[in-house]
Parts: sequence; C-alpha cells; structure tokens
Amino acid sequence: MTMQAMPLGNEVGYDVPALPGMREDEIQTPCLILDLDALERNIRKMGDYAKAHGIRHRAHGKMHKSVDVLRLQQKLGGAIGVCCQKVSEAEVFARAGIDDILVSNQVRDPAKLDRLARLPLHGGRIIVCVDDPANVSELSAAAGKHGTTLECLVEIDCGAGRCGVRTSADVVAIARAIDAAPHLRFTGIQAYQGAMQHLDKYEDRQAKLDVAIAQVRDAVEALKAEGFDPELVSGGGTGSYYFETASGVYNELQCGSYAFMDADYGRILDRSGKRIDDGEWENALFILTSVMSHAKAEKAICDAGLKAQSVDSGLPFVYGRDDVAYVKCSDEHGVIDDPKGVLKVTEKLRLVPGHCDPTCNVHDWYVGVRKGVVETLWPVSARGKFY
Repeated sequence: MTMQAMPLGNEVGYDVPALPGMREDEIQTPCLILDLDALERNIRKMGDYAKAHGIRHRAHGKMHKSVDVLRLQQKLGGAIGVCCQKVSEAEVFARAGIDDILVSNQVRDPAKLDRLARLPLHGGRIIVCVDDPANVSELSAAAGKHGTTLECLVEIDCGAGRCGVRTSADVVAIARAIDAAPHLRFTGIQAYQGAMQHLDKYEDRQAKLDVAIAQVRDAVEALKAEGFDPELVSGGGTGSYYFETASGVYNELQCGSYAFMDADYGRILDRSGKRIDDGEWENALFILTSVMSHAKAEKAICDAGLKAQSVDSGLPFVYGRDDVAYVKCSDEHGVIDDPKGVLKVTEKLRLVPGHCDPTCNVHDWYVGVRKGVVETLWPVSARGKFY
C-alpha cells in the first residue's frame, strides 16, 4: 500500500512520519528511510548476478518484512518468491498474492500447522522445512484436513548449529517419509550456513562454505542414489552467495540484507580485502534521527535510542560523517560524540543500523526518499509477525 492509497485524515506526526513531496529535513523522527536510488541499484545488481549465473533468487522477507519491497525485488531483480521464517510472515505475503513462499524454518505447533496448511488456498506454492520424521506425519495430517499440498525441503545443519539434520542417511530417511506421505511433496534441500555470514575475512567464509558444500553435495548424491532428484537446493546469504553459486550444487539463493545493507554486514571484506559496503553493495536503509539537545558542548543527544533500533550487532554509525560518532544509547536517547560542536539542535542525521532485520521490525513505515524528497511510504507489512 502506498501513501496515495491511504484513507484521508492521516496527518504527519500522528499516523505517518511524512507525506510525499516533503523534503527529507521535514520528516518526523526517528523513522526508517530508504534511499530509493540505492535500493533499486542493489536490487538490480543481485538480479543481474542471478540471471547471469543461471541461479534462482528467493528474497528473504524476514529482513524487510515488506510486501512493497518484495514486489520491487520481483520487478527489478527477478526474485522468484520469498523466504519467511514464521507462519504469520508467510500469511502476510500469501494474502498479498505472492505465489511462491518458502517457510525456511520448522513448524510444529498444531495451530501453526493448521494455518500453514491453509496457505495454499490462496493459490500459491507453499514450501516448508523439515528435520524430524515425526513432523512429516504432522504436516501430512494438517494438509489433508484442508485438501491442500505442502512441499517440503529437508533441512541440513551445515554449520549453523541450529535446526537441521547432520547426516545424509537422515536426509534420505526424511525424504522417503515425505515422498510416502499423502498431501506432501519432496522438493529438495534447505542448507543455509548462517554462522559464517559475518566472518570478516573472505577466506574464512570460504573455508566454512567449503565444508558445507561438501556436506550438501554428499546429501544430493545420496538422494539421487535412492531415486530422489531434488528440484531445489536452497541457501546462500549476502556474505556467501558467490560460494553457493560456484558450487554446482545449489540452484537457489536466499539473500536478504544485500538490498538494505547494515553496519554489521557492511564491515565484512570481499575477495580483494575491501568492505562490501564500499563497492559491492550500497547503504540504502537509514534511521533518520534529529538532534534534540546539545546542552553539553562535546556531545549531542539525538532521538534514536534503543526503541528505534536493534544493537545486538553493534551500534549504528553516522552515515557520511567522520567528525561525529554515535557512541551510546538508552531507551529514547542516542549519544553522539561531537568534539568540535558542529551539530545543531533539530539537525537531522542518517544512521546506518547495526542489524537491519530486527531494526525494521520495530517500525511501522518505510519512507522512500529520492534526491532528498519523499516519494512514497510503504508499511512494514509483517511487523511483529514472529509467531
């Protein structure tokens, strides 16, 4: 839903932080802004890469939680669908007409299983991950109740140490159970190595992926030996997609953060030792914040504190400035070192958040800005959908 589609009566500062046509310095803060030019370049770049290498890209919706951003990824980047981590996220995208959805996680709770099994009634393809034979019968019963079909990926723990099985024998056993279950279809493998995505050095990330790729290759060969030819071998993130692409095993990527680029991802290094936010990808997502106090000569206080962002991966940095630094935050305040006293009260700054995913989840809106002017507003459609 764009701003133009909203009902009359909304006023800036109440329901929305900005209106189309406003200058960036008129936007209410703190809020999320998207540099639309940078966002579109990032999306096109990933789309061009996937097309050139003959690999599918399924955009990860847990990052932006936005139907509008996903539609842009489909339009400009050729994304074939979306990954979601929770059933409630998947429901948002299914209701919006997205017709190829992977719940890249396990679903075990009876109520959630029932909701998942109803999603194909929207007319799209629904895929879910499995790492336990007992879950196969649960999924089959839920889909049977609603007369739907769920597709399944067997999840491999290829180094993240979270969900997934570790041996090829277990992969084959679960695939066999899926194949035998009514209302289910075995579609392939989920193999996302999340633990290495933020390792600084390219060589360290490659070493971790070499191990994962060997594990996945062995599983694919074991499946084929039993008569199962996986349609999808899915995985890959912003810090590793080139490794999965070159493997000859993966045929689908699940990159998400590339589109926005946060501080934690930005600091990792490419093959030449250069930060990936300095050439490979651009910062497109920012927390816009205002200076609200400068009572102390050496520090400014801004209005973006803990409630405006997640700091699990570190503090944000002030974009485009090396004369000031964001150094501390509490609930409603951010402390900015300003040794030369250059900042003014009400001055606005762009902050690059440490971790985009949980930061986006605490905001209602993206304010799309192009060349300093508000062009559109997009709701964070799946905000708070974590059940």
